[in-house]
Amino acid sequence: MTDMTATTTAGPGALQNLRHQLRKLRHLAQPFFLPLDQASGWQFIGLLVSLLFCVGGIVLAVLTVLIRSLEKLQPALTEKYFGGVASTITTIWSGAWGIAFVALFLIGVGSFISFRQQLRGRRWLHWLLLAAIVLMLLAVNGINAGIGFIARDLTNALVSKQEDGFYRILIVYGACFVVALPIRVAQIFFTYKLGIIWRNWLSRSLIEDYMSNRAYYVLNPNDEAATDVDNPDQRITEDTRSFTAQSLSFTLGIFDAFLTFSLNILILWSISRTLTLSLFGYAAFATTVLVVSGRNLVRINFDQLRYEADFRYGLVHVRDNAESIAFYSGEVPEQQETERRLGSVVRNFNLLIIWRVIIDVMRRTIGYAGIFFPYLLMAPAYFSGEIDYGGFVQANFAFNMVEGSLFFVVNQIEELAQFTAGISRLEGFQTKVEQVSQEAPTNRKSRVLPGSDAIVIQSADLFTPNGSKPVIKDLTLSVGDHDKLLVVGPSGCGKTSLLRMISGLWDPSSGSVERPETGDLLFIPQKPYMLLGSLREQLCYPTEEERFSDEQLRSVLEQVNLSKLVSRYPDLDIKQDWPRILSLGEQQRLAFGRLLLNSPRFVVLDEATSALDVKTEKHLYNLLLERDLSFISVGHRPALKQFHSNVLELAGNGDWKLIPAGSYNPEAA
Repeated sequence: MTDMTATTTAGPGALQNLRHQLRKLRHLAQPFFLPLDQASGWQFIGLLVSLLFCVGGIVLAVLTVLIRSLEKLQPALTEKYFGGVASTITTIWSGAWGIAFVALFLIGVGSFISFRQQLRGRRWLHWLLLAAIVLMLLAVNGINAGIGFIARDLTNALVSKQEDGFYRILIVYGACFVVALPIRVAQIFFTYKLGIIWRNWLSRSLIEDYMSNRAYYVLNPNDEAATDVDNPDQRITEDTRSFTAQSLSFTLGIFDAFLTFSLNILILWSISRTLTLSLFGYAAFATTVLVVSGRNLVRINFDQLRYEADFRYGLVHVRDNAESIAFYSGEVPEQQETERRLGSVVRNFNLLIIWRVIIDVMRRTIGYAGIFFPYLLMAPAYFSGEIDYGGFVQANFAFNMVEGSLFFVVNQIEELAQFTAGISRLEGFQTKVEQVSQEAPTNRKSRVLPGSDAIVIQSADLFTPNGSKPVIKDLTLSVGDHDKLLVVGPSGCGKTSLLRMISGLWDPSSGSVERPETGDLLFIPQKPYMLLGSLREQLCYPTEEERFSDEQLRSVLEQVNLSKLVSRYPDLDIKQDWPRILSLGEQQRLAFGRLLLNSPRFVVLDEATSALDVKTEKHLYNLLLERDLSFISVGHRPALKQFHSNVLELAGNGDWKLIPAGSYNPEAA
């Protein structure tokens, strides 16, 4: 948010803010084409320029072959409509220009050869698609420049009532569109194709980092104020889609505008220098006014993205907790909260409307002025006979083409504001997940020891995330093979916080925690996690489904008293909304089935039987005892004592007591 606010302020820091935004853009865009750690930003830009050299050389070679072929097949037609192109090509190849173009082409090819190591991993395909798009843009712009001359001759033939000449030129005119149409369609196709490949690559990269080193957990703490990364789901889905599409749109649009300007400015200059200079002055003034006025759109669009995401998340929250809300009859507060979030969306959008209208009025005023200018400046030359009507039409055509290229940024000012806001949100998220996912395990006081036969806590002090309340002071504890520990204490004393520390989700402020590797340690929460998938996937999670046969899965369901589920869903591959269909008690029993299938050496149970009757609870714990698993349980029921060898009693102020289960009196506690 700070970055976006900064971009709206004027002054000496404007250039620094621009550089900051460009660094963010490079951090997001370059890895798709070149690894960040193997190429600098200047090398990336240099390779983009080399791509233009390569494409330009190919275009020149193809154009030379086509013109020479036309000169042999249709010399009269070539002389009349492509004489300028033919003479230009002759000039290029008969002088130093030809050597220069060949040298640039070889430099471009050599640059890509020198970066061949960095282009591995299908990156060469990204450059190939980009080159194909640039090639098609060059072709289309070349045809557009030729259309200006054809339109001039067509108009003059129409004014002079030269019927035969008119239809001949009209055929050439139509042929240009026939050739341009498939090229433009192919360019659009390849642009979309490159966009979806880029989005897929970027999304997978973000997801990989997001799921590494528990970044998804660190960036979604219980305290929302503890992170500045809101709505990670939107950043991975919507922001990546917008960024990749808009990056290509702006990059290719700028290149297209540059080509359009280059091919038409000489034509316009040859017709009227006054019109050309007036266009430059008018474009500079109008662009300055619109860019300065449009800076507020960056901040407002940034806020709009966040408010929209918050509003959508609120509705998803209602959907995910529909039954609980219905039990509480909590429609009124949920409606109030949802409407509050909607209110933020509407208020900010009303502000966005004001600025959009201001920008649109200014943009339309400039557009109307652009229509007026050619008539005002070219009419005297036409009336005095300096140019014919065809020349007037060609001048108007060239003026509009050059004007469109000069005003590309102005015409995209709102989209550019959204793009800039999206860059800050997506790059901020990317930076955060990279930092967390690459955090060295040695910096943590909670460590995984492969092959460890115990959970060992040494002199650990644990505080709440904000560090204000002690949960545990100087805890020393060891849970080895065959040990069973029951954790008790009043509500809010920190029982679940202790389990978070044991599982490695929280680090102690001092001391250390050592635990077995993930496959040997399984955590079962009070509300089991139900993934989006089939019944088979629910049972096998988080291991591979192929490890277990259907008979094993059905047997486990019967062992945890879910035989009715087997009869209700004989097809284990059926997919349902399991959190809604299964009661909490059924979910807890299914979690025990998951536990039995995974067969860990250590189990951490956070009130994992709270929704079950005492008889079923006893049955499930006996299954654990039969397998002689080591487990740590959190619970309030006195009946749990019989399944454990020791009891850890937490007082709630950091104090604790470790006593044998046989000596523990729940009533005295």
